[in-house]
Amino acid sequence: MTRKPDPYDEAEGIPGLYDGDPVEEDDLWFLPAQEPGEGEGLFPTPRAAPRPLFDPVEWRAAQDALSGDLADLALGFGALDERLRAGPRQWVHRLALLEVADLGWWAGDRIGAERLALWTGLRLGATGEDAQALARAGWAVRRLSGGPAPDAGGWAEGLAGFLDRAGVEGDMVPEAVADLGDVMAQAAALHPATRAAMLFHCWNMLGQGPSVGLEAAVMAARHGAAMGRGGALFLPLALSGPGALRGAGPAEQKLTAWLRGAAQAVTAALLHLDRVAAWSVRAGEKTGDLSGRTPPALIEVLTAWPMVTAPLAEAQTGASRAAVQRNLDLFARRGLVREVTGQGRYRVWTAAV
Repeated sequence: MTRKPDPYDEAEGIPGLYDGDPVEEDDLWFLPAQEPGEGEGLFPTPRAAPRPLFDPVEWRAAQDALSGDLADLALGFGALDERLRAGPRQWVHRLALLEVADLGWWAGDRIGAERLALWTGLRLGATGEDAQALARAGWAVRRLSGGPAPDAGGWAEGLAGFLDRAGVEGDMVPEAVADLGDVMAQAAALHPATRAAMLFHCWNMLGQGPSVGLEAAVMAARHGAAMGRGGALFLPLALSGPGALRGAGPAEQKLTAWLRGAAQAVTAALLHLDRVAAWSVRAGEKTGDLSGRTPPALIEVLTAWPMVTAPLAEAQTGASRAAVQRNLDLFARRGLVREVTGQGRYRVWTAAV
């Protein structure tokens, strides 16, 4: 019996429903004409190198265009640096606590200065919900108030140590940190304030995790202080609001926001230190009739910490809880301190600056 050809059998050679006539290459009218022998034996032309994500040339041009803003920031930071060199070292710690509290609100952690002081001073006040946020804030306070700068010992190794991102053996640098180190090494000719802006924006793009924004701001603040003489350990960025941290777009727009926002934060820091210095003189005059070592020690604590609790003052002064509480009440009656809150487990006090 003879089998009928199957129209769906490709072996029979019968075209399908959607099969058309074969198209000759000459019929491809949309292709450009090619001369005989053209393109034969030729290698592909080399492609241009990709443009770097953070081009130091672009940031140098932005720095030149904003020389006036850069000079204003350098002048203000120089005044802050001299003020801190001449003043007590407690001022650096006080500014670090205030800066981290403001940075936390920008980063989304929302840790108040009173809780931050209690945590950094006594490791108290953490709950299950915000324990990680307090740990990040404590790290930021330690990095702003002391320790090596992010570029100490070379960019890659310095950044890894600053961020606590070294490998298990201590000699391995994570890839993202190494990339950041390469970018910063190419920007050595820029001003420290400009490099700090690059550092901030670059780590915001390369870093990962919930603490990237805070890490970027802290690293940039520490590196920006390289334009000083060692009195100010960090460049304030958020004491007058997060304007310096909100730059977007081209390098010139980012640097504009950075320089102007940092200049405002430096001015806020100077004004705050003026008020603290005036309060210290006034506190010394109003407590001159008091005997014992607790009143002057308490003045030092209130100078170093923007918010003070009785347990913190007890730990810092070495006095008894009763003596601390008695002197705080006396300071309040003389208008030197005010109680921020009388609710909760701890009473919180602040200097009436």
